[in-house]
Amino acid sequence: MKKNLTALLVLLSLVVNAQQKLMLEDYYALANKNYPIAKQSALLHQKSIYEMDALKKGKLPKIDLNTQATYQSEVTELPIKIPNVVVTPLNKDQYRATLDVNQLIYNGGVINANTKLKEAQTKTQQQQVEVSLYQLKIRINHYYFSILLLQEKEALLFSKQEQLNSRIKEVQSGVKYGAILPASEKVLEAEILKIKQQLIEIKSDKSKLFQNLAILTYSPIENTTKLERPNFIIDLKKESNRPELKLFDLQSQQIESAAALLSKNQLPKVNAFGQAGYGNPGLNMLNNSFQTFYMVGIKANWNVFDWNKTKAEKQALSVSKEIVNSEKETFVLNNHMQLQEFENEIQKNQEIINSDNEIIVLRNEVLQSSDSQLKNGVITSSEYLVEFTNLYEAKTNQKLHEVQLELAKANYLILNGN
Repeated sequence: MKKNLTALLVLLSLVVNAQQKLMLEDYYALANKNYPIAKQSALLHQKSIYEMDALKKGKLPKIDLNTQATYQSEVTELPIKIPNVVVTPLNKDQYRATLDVNQLIYNGGVINANTKLKEAQTKTQQQQVEVSLYQLKIRINHYYFSILLLQEKEALLFSKQEQLNSRIKEVQSGVKYGAILPASEKVLEAEILKIKQQLIEIKSDKSKLFQNLAILTYSPIENTTKLERPNFIIDLKKESNRPELKLFDLQSQQIESAAALLSKNQLPKVNAFGQAGYGNPGLNMLNNSFQTFYMVGIKANWNVFDWNKTKAEKQALSVSKEIVNSEKETFVLNNHMQLQEFENEIQKNQEIINSDNEIIVLRNEVLQSSDSQLKNGVITSSEYLVEFTNLYEAKTNQKLHEVQLELAKANYLILNGN
């Protein structure tokens, strides 16, 4: 029992650690695995296997068992009477049971063409599933980087709170010796209360975003999970590899397979057939008794003129292919525009971050001077707090721009299919 309990605790520890170490790519993988539509890919594969098996059965003999019993008002009789010859007329009630066998010999490759069409349809449907799953990544990015930004703000607020607590102790010492006015301590304490309010808001917002991320990935995610900031390397010259592009190509291939099937349907079809039966009458209509009989043969069928129906269907498929090509061109154009927008966003944030670093250096120098002045009672806590807040606003802006930069990179990679 103790061993089982120990193993369970170790397992839970591993699960918690695994959650803490989840990266952005891990959430992509969870969505691809757990999102309901992800099951369709395997189901479509299984459906395709059944369809292929059904098509292959078309090459096997077709066997039918037929029975019938009829009563008719008239039967065939000789129109004249032959002397000394008695011909018994057929019974008006007649019975027949037959076993019919038909074997395909040649149908122009219709079954093989149908098989290729089914394969193309399955690949197209599976790729549509991939496209739907791929589009989830943009939504995951939104939640992931929103949480990441809140984490950065939270860390800055804790740091800000810690420094203010240190300043309060210094102010309390100054008040004790009469160097600083007593109201100065109250100003700093009010700012700490404000920070606590902001931390409560951040905790609530993080909880909502983690809940949305958990729903999207169908995975339990603790609100305390720490997300790691990714560091993407962007190759702006890399060609697009979006799953939509493959989907358009597969749609074109499906249309080509459908056109090939139409061509095969125009070719002649040859079947061998056989029939064995028992009935009254049999094949000998003059023998009014139950007889066994059989018949074998070959038949051919060729629809030499279909009023240009096949031609019209091929023209419709040709137009459908042009529509797919135009949709692909439109997608490529829009995708290129979006990529260009994110390229500009990446460049803009990189330049802003460089400025953020300079601003923080300057704000830090100003705050150090204000810190000295506060200790010596030259300035009030309110004046000090202005510079203190300016520094942390600069740091917050820097974290915001850093997260926005990585978000722009992540979205660029997704839009580029890489």
